[in-house]
Amino acid sequence: MTSMPRGGAAHVRAVVRRRRAVAAAGAVSAGLLVLSACDKPTPLSTVTVGRSSVSSEATCGGESKNLNTTDLAKCLKDSDIKSIKVDPDETVRFGVDPKIADKRWTILMNGQPLTEDSDKTYRTIPGSVFFNQQYGATGNSTLVSIKAGDGKKNGTGVTGLWSFKLKKDD
Repeated sequence: MTSMPRGGAAHVRAVVRRRRAVAAAGAVSAGLLVLSACDKPTPLSTVTVGRSSVSSEATCGGESKNLNTTDLAKCLKDSDIKSIKVDPDETVRFGVDPKIADKRWTILMNGQPLTEDSDKTYRTIPGSVFFNQQYGATGNSTLVSIKAGDGKKNGTGVTGLWSFKLKKDD
């Protein structure tokens, strides 16, 4: 049997607790340092068809600054965008973060406005619209973008663009 001076066990526990507290404080500090180096994520927009959905951060902008026409044209040509299959008989649901809704948003199809601007966080459109030539669709896929405005009804400023490719699923 080992013997320890009276109160020695309490001293050892205090040292262990102090080490744990220092380690925890170091971990928290390191985590905050890493987070401060990261860019703040932009609000999300989501497209849902049936039970499938896809979400994305802004393809361009999304940080409340107006984008110029050249940047918008580049964004609409971006090929690294998420896609989702759409049965023309299904309803396509668009959901946006309240920060996007506050700026008023429009759904674009192949770069052209499909809807009027809105401050709601949710909209639905029949899937057949995205593959109908009457609305400018060609082929079996369509580029759909969510355009965040400048907060003014029918405003012309654009603060962000979220793009998705809708692929026809027969």
